[in-house]
Amino acid sequence: MGEVVECVPNFSEGRRREVVDRIVQSISSVPEIKILDVEMDGDHNRSVITFVGNKSSVQEGAFLAARTAAELIDLTKHSGEHPRMGALDVLPFIPIEGVTMKECADIAVAVGERIAKSLEIPVYLYEAAARKPSRRQLENVRRGQFEGIRESIRTDETRRPDFGPRQVHPTAGAIAVGARMPLIAFNINLDSQDLDAAKEIARTIRTSGGGLPHLKALGLRLEGKGLVQVSMNLTDYTITSMSRVFDEVQREANARGVQVAESEIIGLVPLDAVCDIAARFLKLEKFENKQVLERRIWC
Repeated sequence: MGEVVECVPNFSEGRRREVVDRIVQSISSVPEIKILDVEMDGDHNRSVITFVGNKSSVQEGAFLAARTAAELIDLTKHSGEHPRMGALDVLPFIPIEGVTMKECADIAVAVGERIAKSLEIPVYLYEAAARKPSRRQLENVRRGQFEGIRESIRTDETRRPDFGPRQVHPTAGAIAVGARMPLIAFNINLDSQDLDAAKEIARTIRTSGGGLPHLKALGLRLEGKGLVQVSMNLTDYTITSMSRVFDEVQREANARGVQVAESEIIGLVPLDAVCDIAARFLKLEKFENKQVLERRIWC
């Protein structure tokens, strides 16, 4: 298969299809890039694009995505449920085949430095690319969001960016660029409009609140559906699986007299994670992922 790097940029635009299409076109213009998935969410006002390529093509595609987003997205006019600090908000690189995490971290550094120099957007390195322990966690980097960072970046030494000016770009904000393992963006919608309940559940189950390991969670309101949501990132699904997370959310919701309405996966999910759900739901004995037909054909 050769070297394969995955890139999953998150953009602060989930309502204007023409803007997201322009960003996709800019990425697709790079030879050897393959677009795998495009997700838009109007309530979050956020889009997630997944693409893969070799080390050099992914770097170029990521930079063009940042440049196009900066041209088309104005954070001073943006509102949505999801936290954000940049037009291109988060830019992670993930090793898939023939590439190490260290190489993906080096890609993050190179792309981050280029974005800062060429676009004058401050860049914070996070996760495996972080140069400071406090910046390994994305939530620490994005603390205060665009409006808060706009003030603190100039006066708070702990908020000095890794690259770029000590002021946010007036419309494109700042960007978190990093390297990480594959994660699963998994949301569970509750048949309720009780935002406090969603927030309480999120606090209870997430790692920082003493809950499940390798789990980040927020409680959000979905105006378009008239529901509330527990929005989650599973940063190591081999330790905390989707089935375990679903069970925990359902248990916490039921304890508050609330039912689960539905769940959703944003972007792509590893096959192993789906196999785990099938095995658990069906109570399969000695099920192995190599029993999946497509896996045997492709491998």
